[in-house]
Amino acid sequence: MHDKKISYMSKGVTLLALVATAPAAALDVSFYGSLRVAGEYVDPDNQATLDSYTGLRDAYSRIGVNFEHAFNDSVTGYAKLELPLDIANLAVQDPWDQDEDIRIGKVGLKGRFGDIAVGQMWLPYYNAIAYPVDMFSSYYSGFATYTSFRKGDTVTYYSPAFSGFSFGAAFSKDNGWTDEDDRLQGTVSYKFDNLTIAGGVDDFGGDDNVRLWGLSGAWQATDQIYIGAKIETFDSDITSGYGADGDIAANLYGGYTMGKHTFKGMIAQVDNYGETIAHVGYDFQYNKDLKFFAEYYFEETTAAITTKRGGFAETCYACDGGNVFTVGLRYDFSAP
Repeated sequence: MHDKKISYMSKGVTLLALVATAPAAALDVSFYGSLRVAGEYVDPDNQATLDSYTGLRDAYSRIGVNFEHAFNDSVTGYAKLELPLDIANLAVQDPWDQDEDIRIGKVGLKGRFGDIAVGQMWLPYYNAIAYPVDMFSSYYSGFATYTSFRKGDTVTYYSPAFSGFSFGAAFSKDNGWTDEDDRLQGTVSYKFDNLTIAGGVDDFGGDDNVRLWGLSGAWQATDQIYIGAKIETFDSDITSGYGADGDIAANLYGGYTMGKHTFKGMIAQVDNYGETIAHVGYDFQYNKDLKFFAEYYFEETTAAITTKRGGFAETCYACDGGNVFTVGLRYDFSAP
């Protein structure tokens, strides 16, 4: 993991050097950030393994800079560097993957041909399949899926829309089922009025021939009501445990917004990673920059519950799931 950190930092330096070569008058630069932190009460089912505790938990804070340069009317170059901020641990790291010290580091080109980028970034399968139900504000958002959010050493392509259809693809070096397997993704989406339907495959490769197939729907039924759903299934040579052939992750999410108030709820069944999961929340958008949130999260077996201020490496799988109550805030800021 230490070698990965050095690699990501090198990419960040290269990123800044590349954009610095563009003419200053034609280079648009913008800074942004989001501070997200919450107090929490975590109550594991198996307290012989981990006692209940209260503490602070970062909810994926970040700070970043965007660069953009229009080469002509048809082609624009861009770059993004985004760092994670773990406020609870006062560290530059992701609160879940605490070995990750760069969230995004990518360069790309976009135009009528679509959008192609290289570096560390969000993956097409997550964007098309998992994102429609990843709508909560706390640290516990996004666990009810089998895919990855972001990976380095990746090339992505997103097509323009054709009669409502669009496509995405990715190649990710050494980010498959093991660190020696490459990863391929492909997605197709169709948008009709306020409804988007997407399908995709996340091919992890490896000796067990692991593939993840997914289908999602995102429907903005009215200005106030949003409904998201997804289903994923493993196709593999694994017979039991995580990644077993036929295992399913199914989610149904609903949100209702009334002025500054948003009420959220999700139920999910994720085989071998949380099993039955329930998540409800409330957001209060105080102004355009500041939001307060409160959430309750339940998992039947462990997927997200970890030690106090711990992350993925400290996940308490022997805790047999449990309950979390969390209350926090999110403050977004930007500068031209």
